[in-house]
Amino acid sequence: MDIRIEQFDKIVKMIEGAQAALNKYFFEYRIFTTFEYWLMIFFLIAPLVLLYFKIDKSKLFEICFYGYNIHVLFGYIDLYGRNLGYWNYPFPVLPPITGLSLDASLVPVTFMLVYQWTIKRKKNYYIYSLLTAVIFSFLFKPVLVRMGLFKLYQEINYIHLLICYVIVVFVAKWMMDLFLWIRRKYA
Repeated sequence: MDIRIEQFDKIVKMIEGAQAALNKYFFEYRIFTTFEYWLMIFFLIAPLVLLYFKIDKSKLFEICFYGYNIHVLFGYIDLYGRNLGYWNYPFPVLPPITGLSLDASLVPVTFMLVYQWTIKRKKNYYIYSLLTAVIFSFLFKPVLVRMGLFKLYQEINYIHLLICYVIVVFVAKWMMDLFLWIRRKYA
């Protein structure tokens, strides 16, 4: 067998071991019985309920596609940061997807509502999304850190988080603009 594949198989076993350790931590410390766990459940469910009532149904596809862009891009960046040991979530809703509450609900829904507000009122998306990114990076994340819901490691700081948010919201907007342009051109 190729030595590279053998080495790769060893790495996969190490990843399996790390996931098994996280699962053991989750059940051994009964994470699902803690206040922090249920707060993360709240961060997962409440934004989706709010979105259901607040989303502009006349622009449903556009806003949901934008939110999907945010979800996917933020999910990739979050996965990248967790895999490199830059940050993680000690109270995951599901151990294999530790950032689920923020990646799949709170962050995308917040930016979806900002996007909706800016297009409805013809405001500058970049200013308001940047302001929201600053609030997430310098207010919300530090509160999560103080509560023990989010941990930063190595040399990572809140400016790094802001850069991640800015990349995501700008790229998501550019992707949305591209698809809107394609729709106008070919519709």
